[in-house]
Amino acid sequence: MPEKIMLVDGNSIINRAFYALPALTNKNGEYTNGIFGFLNIIIKLFEEENPDYLGVAFDLPGKTFRHEQFDEYKGTRKAMPMELRPQIPMLKELLKKMNIPVYELEGYEADDILGSLAKSSQKNGLETVLVSGDRDLLQIASEDIKIRIPKTKGGKTEVEDYYEKDVMEKYGVTPKEFIDVKALMGDSSDNIPGVPGIGEKTALKIIQEYKSLENAYENIASLKPKKASENMLEFKEQAFMSKFLAEINTELNLSLPEEKCQYENIFNPEALSEMERLEFKSLIKKFDKREAPKPEDPSKLNFTFIKEKGQTDSLLKAMEKARTCALSFIEIDGLCLGASFYFEEEGGFFIEFNEELTLKEFLSETKFFYDSQCEIITLDSKNTIVLLYKNGIAIENIIFDAILGGYILNASISSYTYDYIGEKYLNERFPSLEDLIGKGKSKLDFRTLDDNTKLLYGCRQSYTAFKAFPIMKALLKENQQEELYYEIELPTARVLAFIEIYGIKVDKNALIDFDKLLTEDINKLTEEIYEMTGEVFNINSPSQLGNILFGKLGIKGGKRTKTGYSTAVDVLEPLRFDYPVVEKILNYRTLSKLKSTYCDGLLAVMDKETEKIYSTFNQTVTATGRLSSTEPNLQNIPIRTEIGRELRKVFIPSSDEYILVDADYSQIELRILAHISEDEAMIKAYRTGEDIHRFTASQVLHKAPEDVTSFERNSAKAVNFGIVYGIGAYSLSQDLGISVKEADDYISAYFSKYPKVKAYMDRTIADAKKNGYAKTMFGRRREIPEISSSNFNTRSFGERVAMNMPIQGSAADIIKIAMVKVFNRLKKENLASRIILQVHDELLLEVKKDEKEIVEKLLKEEMENAVKLLVPLVADVHSGETWFDAK
Repeated sequence: MPEKIMLVDGNSIINRAFYALPALTNKNGEYTNGIFGFLNIIIKLFEEENPDYLGVAFDLPGKTFRHEQFDEYKGTRKAMPMELRPQIPMLKELLKKMNIPVYELEGYEADDILGSLAKSSQKNGLETVLVSGDRDLLQIASEDIKIRIPKTKGGKTEVEDYYEKDVMEKYGVTPKEFIDVKALMGDSSDNIPGVPGIGEKTALKIIQEYKSLENAYENIASLKPKKASENMLEFKEQAFMSKFLAEINTELNLSLPEEKCQYENIFNPEALSEMERLEFKSLIKKFDKREAPKPEDPSKLNFTFIKEKGQTDSLLKAMEKARTCALSFIEIDGLCLGASFYFEEEGGFFIEFNEELTLKEFLSETKFFYDSQCEIITLDSKNTIVLLYKNGIAIENIIFDAILGGYILNASISSYTYDYIGEKYLNERFPSLEDLIGKGKSKLDFRTLDDNTKLLYGCRQSYTAFKAFPIMKALLKENQQEELYYEIELPTARVLAFIEIYGIKVDKNALIDFDKLLTEDINKLTEEIYEMTGEVFNINSPSQLGNILFGKLGIKGGKRTKTGYSTAVDVLEPLRFDYPVVEKILNYRTLSKLKSTYCDGLLAVMDKETEKIYSTFNQTVTATGRLSSTEPNLQNIPIRTEIGRELRKVFIPSSDEYILVDADYSQIELRILAHISEDEAMIKAYRTGEDIHRFTASQVLHKAPEDVTSFERNSAKAVNFGIVYGIGAYSLSQDLGISVKEADDYISAYFSKYPKVKAYMDRTIADAKKNGYAKTMFGRRREIPEISSSNFNTRSFGERVAMNMPIQGSAADIIKIAMVKVFNRLKKENLASRIILQVHDELLLEVKKDEKEIVEKLLKEEMENAVKLLVPLVADVHSGETWFDAK
């Protein structure tokens, strides 16, 4: 087998990768999406081709020999986006560290370099693969030179391959003749003029018949169509100049790569270190063969393994005298398999729980420690509080949570594991649990690992939290996020712990009855849909449904996809009022989701003994600071539809001694907008108790508030809330059923009445572009790399995020402040009532009936005085026997 070389058009591939991926930045704010996409494409092709040699060619800035012939060559090409420009030298530097030769030559283009290297490779008997996003290189294709053209579709890379026969099969011309085709048709991207009036189809037809530009001119008298021959005669000089510009120079004297490329040479420590700086974690994980991720020899570390009752003496002594300690329980799939402690002087301890030494026995022996004067640092304070409380211990001395620290410092990460924190803040690389047990295996296989590995993994948990604490603390201070962390997030974790511990009771019989009701309604809708369509089919199948609606019934407005017609909500929603069958289908979907997600879902997770559900609340998932919950997701309990609201009837107090009390902030996001923008008109409306939506309508429509109709008020409401999310004229027109022009006029009139709202939006976007992030009133940050994108849609998304983040994020912060204050007040006044749920701007409490008046007053006081704004905060408080009644 001949040896193989793969040659890559660096500029072309990084350019394609850049536009295919969303904006990505590392912690230093450097854009990296082009480099990341480039590497993924090249690695994919490298694995497919398995070449012996590899090289990447780049264009150099400045003019080439082609500009001497035509000064306007590439003159129409847009400037490289500012986000991509610095990625080119970064990529070159990375390629050098990967031992991949980089080729560039002043006065010539990457195509000339690639063409010359390919011809040289061919002469040396090498099988050659050229990789480029442009078709210019098709002229180089031969029997042993393959051109590979990657395309990115839907996030996946597809590749077109061309040998000489493939070029001839697709275009009907040889690779060499392809140059003459381009000479006639020109190339707008390179500003090659070609012959006016001749496009690709005509150019191909001419060269297929005459084989070359020269021969076509020799037979110009008989050349058809006549208009083409006339234009060719008029622009003969331009046609031959275009051929000169289009033809790749294959005569450059360049040396082929000398060293063979192998994975161990490419993904060497220096290259991987640079990838770490760029934060390409998935690539590092795939190719890193360094020894660093493997645990160190435990004998060299001050770590102690405890798995028997008689081995705890040294740990107990460390606990007795400790003033600061890091603590982490090793919980895997709901089982506590061990505990990890780290002390400044005594080092780390890992306790493995087993039949000999159980969790209960260990906690009983060390109970004194959790209410001692020792300041405790954790990886995860909420889960630590939950675990200890369930074992009869109320821990009060947690001063820091490293996972929460990681979240506040960078809210864009998907998970905050100990290995992430170690790498990010300690610059130490630790193996993840998956690394230790192997991909695809059960996490509980941790129990089968050898003692040394368990010890190192266990101790690293508390070690990481302990060592990261001072670094994170300093960064929080530097970012002015201390109040956000210590007064909002850390106390919130404690409140959530007790919400999780207590749970919320569900009326099982009511839920079963609701499920039956839904089933009956779903069955009825199913029969009605079958009758209206005249066919029995799977309503849940998008392809079958699409064919029925847009094929058989001929409903206008369908959108075709690769797999058929789209039946997404945004396609069906505009059709529901004109087509009753679509209305039925949307109702069917609503009821089906209610049944599967909530009726079936709640029954599946309900505790059989207590008939409660114990949702897990996630504090580090959303970039805005809002909470999320899982198993079940209580944040998305439907509220907009009547049937959805009915579901709240199944949530009840735990006994007859209690009642449910619900408190909900009124228009908190609009009030925050008034505060942040300092708009006098909006502030005045809220201070005087105006109906803000009626007030807005009266201002925009120049009417007295009492003359505003319900429709006009609802329109103003859509604008008021839409403005918070950066709504545009098109979206508003869809919401209100008006023309885009009318919607645009409404938005303009809105801003003329609330000028400081527009000024706030402009200011916020400008600040986000300058800083790379938007922040809340309390310093919570959200990175927005998209806001500097040269792509209009991406940039527009970034601008909408920038406008909304300070408002929605501040609302999330305020409800957390209120929740903490209410929690502490209930505890301080020794009340039996408790918070059992938080959903966005709403708190739900289970209140002892004889405490109802006290708690309602307390709740309203704490929520309305959680923070001081330029406008009053208003909390609506109601009570009832079910969540539905209380809401």
